[in-house]
Amino acid sequence: MAVQDSLMFAKILALCLIIAIGGYEMIFLGNTVNLTDRLWEGTVYSPGSVCLAFYSGLFSYAGWNYLNFVTEELKNPFRNLPYGIYISLPIVTLVYLLANVAYFIVLTTNEIRSASAVAVTFGERTLGSFAWIIPVAVALSTFGGLNGGIFASSRLFFVGARQGHLPEFISMINVSCCTPAPSLIFLCLLSLVYLGNTDVFVLINYTAFSEALFIMLSVGGLLWLRYKEPKLERPIKVNLILPVIFFLISIFLVVLPFFSQPSEALIGLAMTLSGLPVFYTTVFWRNKPKSYRNAISSATALIQKVLNTVPEKSD
Repeated sequence: MAVQDSLMFAKILALCLIIAIGGYEMIFLGNTVNLTDRLWEGTVYSPGSVCLAFYSGLFSYAGWNYLNFVTEELKNPFRNLPYGIYISLPIVTLVYLLANVAYFIVLTTNEIRSASAVAVTFGERTLGSFAWIIPVAVALSTFGGLNGGIFASSRLFFVGARQGHLPEFISMINVSCCTPAPSLIFLCLLSLVYLGNTDVFVLINYTAFSEALFIMLSVGGLLWLRYKEPKLERPIKVNLILPVIFFLISIFLVVLPFFSQPSEALIGLAMTLSGLPVFYTTVFWRNKPKSYRNAISSATALIQKVLNTVPEKSD
């Protein structure tokens, strides 16, 4: 976690530097020519385009969801989880908004559209010989985002396997480091499959569709439980209007891509449905043949020896 904290502070400092430069350009140099109505020129407001824009935008704020995957790692999660989300989201939103305003103060709309890395172009325009600071900060930010994603997603597979939804060996931890090594390797293999497509925005659309679908189902299930089981103990509870709005937005994000980008939506749906055979095999298939059980046991024993792992409950 110390590494993650260091990377986070490096990212925040870089964003604050960008915001400060943008503020200086606007306040002291009067550079506001790009902050005009032409800022929105060429914008498409069709529902499908707005939905896909949400996908890319939500990808930038996906960190809020990581906390939900690592509640076991938190101290007093019923108190700290809501605080972590409530405090971090407004701060991140404000910082990102001001950073984007700084970009538009310094760069033209065409420069932003054509730039492969907007922050790097911004640094080259404003920092002169110190422009190298921005690429380094972007690299650290990328590494921090990757580290957080790996940390959270590996715990998702780890807990899923512990609940019997994936093969048992994925739920084991390394004896020396107490990390879910099989889950990390499984996540790495899945990530390599995604590298078959080099268009990052298409990959974002694939994964964002799947995430929106599962969020819609999860929030819908929570609303159903609030209706059917109103007296259940709920350590974390919010006003009902929030999940209702969230549920409606999730429906919007799931349905509209089928009209605007049907191929990407269908691929995202196929990726989601590809988990059904695994779920059927591990959960619903009760009377598994002896040959299948022996194969899983042999694979589990082999992975335990190779990765030096044991079940979590073992000492």
